[in-house]
Amino acid sequence: MLLPFIYMFCLSLMTNQQIFSGGVSFLPEPFTCENYKYVVDNVDIFRYFFNSMFVAIAITIGQVIISAMAGYAFARFDFKNKELLFFLILVSMMIPPQVNIVPLFFIMKQFHWIDTYWALIVPGLFGGFGVFMMRQWFKGLPDDMESSAKIDGCNTFEVFWKIAMPLAMPAVVTLAIFTFITTWNSFMWPLIVTNSDAMRTLPLGLANFKGSFREITDWGALCAYSVICSVPVIMVFLMGRKYFINDILSGGIKE
Repeated sequence: MLLPFIYMFCLSLMTNQQIFSGGVSFLPEPFTCENYKYVVDNVDIFRYFFNSMFVAIAITIGQVIISAMAGYAFARFDFKNKELLFFLILVSMMIPPQVNIVPLFFIMKQFHWIDTYWALIVPGLFGGFGVFMMRQWFKGLPDDMESSAKIDGCNTFEVFWKIAMPLAMPAVVTLAIFTFITTWNSFMWPLIVTNSDAMRTLPLGLANFKGSFREITDWGALCAYSVICSVPVIMVFLMGRKYFINDILSGGIKE
């Protein structure tokens, strides 16, 4: 599983002559950083990187907050048609996302959001998976501390923000990691709602960069671009791995 990523990084340090010299070589001799320089000089990589980072961070923060609040409400509160509403949220998870592309596009068009950050961010703020996961986590939390906080004078929001959210940090980080990676790698939706080069994200830039080669494909430069696309998601996972692993292991621990 790791071999293609390792080889991609090695190819990004080779010239085309080294790549097609025959055989499989993991240690280029000598290695070169010209492919990365070529990408920086010929692609607006910093603009694409900013767009991807801004959209991914905004969606991640928004979805974590909205999913946590909705999940807490479904887990702790009783309100009319609660089970029906949660069932509809679960049903939305079963529908292929491609089905929603056309109506979502027309909604964005009616709001005059095409080729703006609004169209890239707003539809991604809501997700059935996040609501479901946070609900299940909050349902597993003990009621004692929340009851004690209410006795001490905390209102509902303070109980949620000061008690429930810190206890749910493993689930929050897990949802944030999944959301960030999914948004960062998104290709179809940004392709549909963006027109200008200034609004492109890294995956769109990669596809456009690949199409810019007419006769001979510069595979070393393509691998260098791919490495640049991969580094942020790897860093996000490494920063949150402690909470992520604890969340996975907690399901197998019984008190």
